Amino acid sequence: MPCLRRRSEGDEHELETKMSLENTAHTGRPRLDELVPSRYAVQVGEIEVLVVSDGVLPLPTAMLGHNIDPAVRAAWLKDMFLPVDAFDWALNVVVVRSGDQTILLDAGLGIDPDLHLPRAGQLIKRLEAAGIDLASVTDVVLTHMHMDHIGGLLVDGVKDQLRPDLRIHVAAAEVKFWEAPDFSRVSMPPGFPDALRATAKRFAKEYHSQFRLFDDEHEVAPGVVVHRTGGHTPGHSVIRLASGGDRLMFAGDAVFAVGFEHPDWYNGFEHDPEEAVRVRLRLLRELADTGEQLVATHLPFPSVGRVAADGDAFRWVAAFWDY
Repeated sequence: MPCLRRRSEGDEHELETKMSLENTAHTGRPRLDELVPSRYAVQVGEIEVLVVSDGVLPLPTAMLGHNIDPAVRAAWLKDMFLPVDAFDWALNVVVVRSGDQTILLDAGLGIDPDLHLPRAGQLIKRLEAAGIDLASVTDVVLTHMHMDHIGGLLVDGVKDQLRPDLRIHVAAAEVKFWEAPDFSRVSMPPGFPDALRATAKRFAKEYHSQFRLFDDEHEVAPGVVVHRTGGHTPGHSVIRLASGGDRLMFAGDAVFAVGFEHPDWYNGFEHDPEEAVRVRLRLLRELADTGEQLVATHLPFPSVGRVAADGDAFRWVAAFWDY
């Protein structure tokens, strides 16, 4: 895990020199420093947290709220200075170090050429650029088994680099769901349901012996607890970090960018939209009450901030970057 200390003036000069050299060379190779940052460090008490960008997913904006008038959705997008037809969803993964455990929260998209998403699936090379050896990962916690949360572990050669005693923590209800998944309530672009089914089936076959199933709550490491919420998928879970009075929640796909102002909008990837709304409201109320930090998969990178109550809805307060 990278050191969290602030850079000195000398360090900054060295960084600028390296960037000027490396931005014009070694195209395609992972670098420790990038013109556009792909990782961001946060300290939660004694727990080290690193948010890593797996890239972006260009998706139709209808995925943000398929149960509302398209004109209302378009108005929100225009207010946010976003295109009204399609835009880039962030795709964030989190690395946690607690005690002697290095924990990966979700694993990114991996590679699926049939879906034409070349700007995602960057996790493995970005972990390498951050100096994180796959063999050092002791645990993986899955918020759920959609392909953009598990696919990175299916990239060719990755399993061979992982520890044979790697533990993959996932809700029992999630594994059960993907044995015969129900897509009757979703609103996804063509090709996605088949890809999701195939990826989840392959993942369960490849890694079933390393699954560590839990029902509702499980402590993965000191101060790292995973809780099943359901909603988005039956086994969808959030991970709560707590140490030294500091708290942070990784909410997976429970909260999307539009969900603060409009928590009742149905996301196209929610398998039970009504329950997903109930879960979203409950978590947002909790976050507004506690003031703890929030990170979520599809909030704009680095996705670190807090939630404020705003009448009957909520307001996202992005953290000031610490650099």
